Amino acid sequence: MPIRAIVFDFDGVLADSEPIHLRIYQELFAPAGVTITKDEYCARYLGFDDEGVFTQVAADYKLLLADEEIEMLIAEKGRRFEALVSGNDVLYPAAAACVRRLAAQWPIGISSGALRRDIELMLRGAGLESAFRFIVASGDTDRTKPAPDPYLRAAELHGVDPASCVAIEDSHWGLQSARGAGMHTIAVTHTYPRHTLTEADAVVDSLDEVTVEFVRRLEVGDRRS
Repeated sequence: MPIRAIVFDFDGVLADSEPIHLRIYQELFAPAGVTITKDEYCARYLGFDDEGVFTQVAADYKLLLADEEIEMLIAEKGRRFEALVSGNDVLYPAAAACVRRLAAQWPIGISSGALRRDIELMLRGAGLESAFRFIVASGDTDRTKPAPDPYLRAAELHGVDPASCVAIEDSHWGLQSARGAGMHTIAVTHTYPRHTLTEADAVVDSLDEVTVEFVRRLEVGDRRS
């Protein structure tokens, strides 16, 4: 089946923003005596949206957080994140060129567990906001990754069969979501090592490698790793 659309994950694929998210989580949980290491974050929490992270950390560390407290933490995280990234280009060096060359060939969108305002803020900082046809963000679907819902919604907004879409991801949770929706998958090793991403149809070390020709190989089922 011909490729008809491209769907990018955002944090860890286009934006080098996971260290910023981790820093803010660490700051917000520090008063409760909770220290989240980078390894712990990548292994356990990176695949969640903000609500999922606060809920899961609270469960793991036996913190009693009411729904209202979690909502306040999410709002505070959003304020701190905006202050750190506002007006700055936090995308990976190869991201803008990759977006532009693929957008010249196919409609492109974003499917992410990040907040819409955070995604739009970072896209504006990089001058890429107009390149994307749509954004599926946190709260736009009943279930988040690793459930297939965000990518199924992406295909719906594109108006195409999910099997004709390519998802570009950086994590096991994201790959599980995209594959569950029936999409082709490309994994980039920005966050996790290559050997942990073998469920993807193709694995790259940089978005520089994701050319139109590279994507077209997925149409005929070729695997490059």
